[in-house]
Amino acid sequence: MADSARAAKLAQRIKVVVAQALGKAVKDPRVEAITVTDARVTNDLQHATIYYTVFGDDEAKADAAAALAKSKGVLRKEVGKNVTVRLTPTLEFVADEIPVNASNLEALLRVAKAKDAEVAALAEGKTFAGDADPYKRDEEEEDDA
Repeated sequence: MADSARAAKLAQRIKVVVAQALGKAVKDPRVEAITVTDARVTNDLQHATIYYTVFGDDEAKADAAAALAKSKGVLRKEVGKNVTVRLTPTLEFVADEIPVNASNLEALLRVAKAKDAEVAALAEGKTFAGDADPYKRDEEEEDDA
């Protein structure tokens, strides 16, 4: 049984090998817009999941997924040649949604910041309806302070 540190090292090596093979070994023009973002390998070193992003619209993403599925054998062969493990892991390609989620989160943060600025502008120059400190305190605590 392999340990997780070895699996992490192998995942990084597979990530590099697949990224290089997409540029050199795969002759499909649909893979030019693909960026390999991460790779994960199971602890038994049998299966590798490779995460990728694609620059372009939904059609480009679908084309890239089809091109990766078609070239999976070539990429696995390249991984087998460049990685020193007894068995070459199977490859699974997953579209990485982190950049899309990050841009959505940034848009939400911009909206929240604008609303905070509106509230701050409304609160400017206003006073409290009651005391500035609405909490009741014992008179002994006030004398000690």
